[in-house]
Amino acid sequence: MGAEQKFHHRASLKQTNKPFKRRFATKNSMRDKAKGRTQRVSLKGKVQRKHSRADRRNAVRTEQRKKRDHIVMSTRIFSGRHRAPKIVAVIPLCADIRASDIVRNLFACVDEPYPEEKAPKTARLLNVSRFKQTIQFVELERNVLDILDAAKVADYVIMGISAEIEVDAFGEHCLSALQNQGHPGVFPIVQGMETVVPKRQNDVKKSLQSFMSHFFPDADKVYSTETPTEALAILRMITAQVPKGVKWREIRPYMLADSVEFEPSAEDSQVGRLALTGYLRGAGLSANRLIHIPNFGDYQIEQIYHVPVAVETTKGDSIEEDDEPAVLDKPDPELQDSLVEANEPNTLANEQTWPEDEEMNGWNERMQEMEEEESRMAAAKGQRTITVPKGTSTYQASWIAATQGDDNESDDSDVSSDSDDDMDSGSDDGSEEGEDEEEYEEMVIGVDGKIVSASDDENDDGADSDRDDGLPTAEEEALQLKAYLKERERQNRDDLNFPDEVDTPMEISARERFARFRGLQSFRTSPWDPYENLPLDYARIFQFESFKRTQQRVLRMAANSAAKSGMRIRIVLRAAPAQIAASYNPNRPFVAFGLMQHEHQMSVVHFTVMRSEGYSEPVRSKDPLIAHFGFRRYNVRPLFSQHSLGGSNTNGVHKFERFLKPGVVSVGTVYAPIQFGTVPVSLYLPAPAAATSDMAGVIPMLVGTGSSLEVNPSRILAKRIILTGAPFKIHKRSAVIRYMFFSPEDVNWFKPVQLHTKYGRTGHIFESLGTHGYMKCVFDGPIKQMDTVCMNLYKRVYPKWNTSLWSEHAQDEEQKLQWVGPVVQKPEDMEL
Repeated sequence: MGAEQKFHHRASLKQTNKPFKRRFATKNSMRDKAKGRTQRVSLKGKVQRKHSRADRRNAVRTEQRKKRDHIVMSTRIFSGRHRAPKIVAVIPLCADIRASDIVRNLFACVDEPYPEEKAPKTARLLNVSRFKQTIQFVELERNVLDILDAAKVADYVIMGISAEIEVDAFGEHCLSALQNQGHPGVFPIVQGMETVVPKRQNDVKKSLQSFMSHFFPDADKVYSTETPTEALAILRMITAQVPKGVKWREIRPYMLADSVEFEPSAEDSQVGRLALTGYLRGAGLSANRLIHIPNFGDYQIEQIYHVPVAVETTKGDSIEEDDEPAVLDKPDPELQDSLVEANEPNTLANEQTWPEDEEMNGWNERMQEMEEEESRMAAAKGQRTITVPKGTSTYQASWIAATQGDDNESDDSDVSSDSDDDMDSGSDDGSEEGEDEEEYEEMVIGVDGKIVSASDDENDDGADSDRDDGLPTAEEEALQLKAYLKERERQNRDDLNFPDEVDTPMEISARERFARFRGLQSFRTSPWDPYENLPLDYARIFQFESFKRTQQRVLRMAANSAAKSGMRIRIVLRAAPAQIAASYNPNRPFVAFGLMQHEHQMSVVHFTVMRSEGYSEPVRSKDPLIAHFGFRRYNVRPLFSQHSLGGSNTNGVHKFERFLKPGVVSVGTVYAPIQFGTVPVSLYLPAPAAATSDMAGVIPMLVGTGSSLEVNPSRILAKRIILTGAPFKIHKRSAVIRYMFFSPEDVNWFKPVQLHTKYGRTGHIFESLGTHGYMKCVFDGPIKQMDTVCMNLYKRVYPKWNTSLWSEHAQDEEQKLQWVGPVVQKPEDMEL
């Protein structure tokens, strides 16, 4: 017998390496051998077990049971003795539609009296005993803010359209806003069909159906409430269907308040306890979390009460009294969320020990001399020349200088005014060049922003000097605005035609002008430390070690709350201002949302955005905008960047965009409160847009739409500038380049940075030639004389700490007017 063999168990993780066979190593031979079959790669580190048929059947039954339980739970709150009503928002899209007419027809079809003055417009309760459900109609006016707030908490939306008047621009804007925000089930209802010729009624319905299906593809039919049969069919569908959930709101608690009560405190009558009563929807609510009220902010909860509503007995001749409010939940002082939204940075955290007086001997005088020398140098270098329209006063010039100064501070790589004029003159005709030269003049601005010297024409003009210290006239202000808009148009055009290209300044060295920029061999993979040279604002924000795990933990905590969805509760808030109760209007929807843990704290929030097709004006980074961020609204100045995919092998660097480009998805970055989940984002102009000839008034201008992306302070926004040069002499792979730099010191400073051409060649600087910035460069192949040599430089940019809560009550009358749509006044019926 042979040698005795040792017994061993078969390994569950067995790795077999494919032997190399040169004969079958080609791709074509391997493809022919496989004949379309694909091999599944087993998961490394996991043992593959085969499931039996019974196991697969049990898995399918488990999934079916979960779906069935979810449907039962979603419909259970609308049935029973203390059922919650289904909220139906009635939105008039046309100027001649009244929401009360639609609701009155729905009440009449079940022989229920319409509550004229008993209930507010936001609480028209209809108890449909035939279907054993209750419906709460919310009658809305033509107000964008009310329509969006009501749609955030509604189970169904009724769109009122007219058979006589088309949907105006305001109605189309409401449809676009609802489409981006997310909407529940939609029921289009047409009014005024009796005025249409019977032969054309079908054509009118088909036209309206085609229009509504463009915004809501699920709305496959246009309904009517003019006959009791049609109105009853709508009620049957509302009561029988399961409400379509909006994903971003279902993970958090929300409420449409039926009543708002305020109790002032003994110390201050303007601050006190605020009680909100209504049906809780969405997820559960804990007293340790915060409540967000639009237009007012976040507040802590003092107590949560269970307040069941009075119901009729089975006999129908008496009404049970409300049960005593029971305390559902009280906050735990150790676990309750704080109202602190930002950290207090410690500016002395990285400071060294302060030296003794003996060590400082002689240095005080030296430091004072250095400060005086720096101030003199800054005063000498701080003067700059700006180009302004001819006849501009010093007041206007100071305003334009301040605007250009802000742009230069935020965008250090922007093109100077002289180079911009040269670039524009190259693209315009000769006649226009002459006109521009005659209409513009130069002024010198000091370091303090005041006029140092101006042209002789303005100094000799007594009329201009008389009003140098006064406010601009109407003509001056119009000219100033025209020049500002023209400058923005030119910058947007240059950014599209010559993206990121700048001219090297001749009055200052390039190594000083671009000292904060760096070169990258690979924009995607070159290392860049995200915690390098962070601004002081980054010490105020909050950052998670793992955002995904924190979000999962927070969502699990919300499921174990005491107040459940469907309960009628009363939320008592502490330290609430009296302005909330004073601004409460029972005819307008008053909504409140519960925040999750950490959602009050500030961090760096990123969101995707795409420009709206209806807005054609240039939108620049750091322009003031109004952001509708889910259930919250803020004044923001976002930074825009490219929406490039990242990964474990990338450096997390994304290119900064100076303008929001049309047709491209970009990423906006702001300092904002943390947001869990994906919520819709809409950007509006803060000032009303001008009305066109077919509009009765102004409408809110939607700049862009998108959704939240992530909360990540480590995302790097890199601004790119491109220094360009022209070939002077070419010999095979080497060439002499000029006009990129103007001193040999700058050439040696930027020598390690890689070069590339617009025709695809790459190279590097070999040596400097002469004293005027000429340099010898070597490329990977011969370049053409018409080619342009480029050098990419990058600098990280950060958002500004300027995010604030947007409040409707802080707007002036003109700004409030843009949110209200026009209404056609109907003649009153004299018999009524």
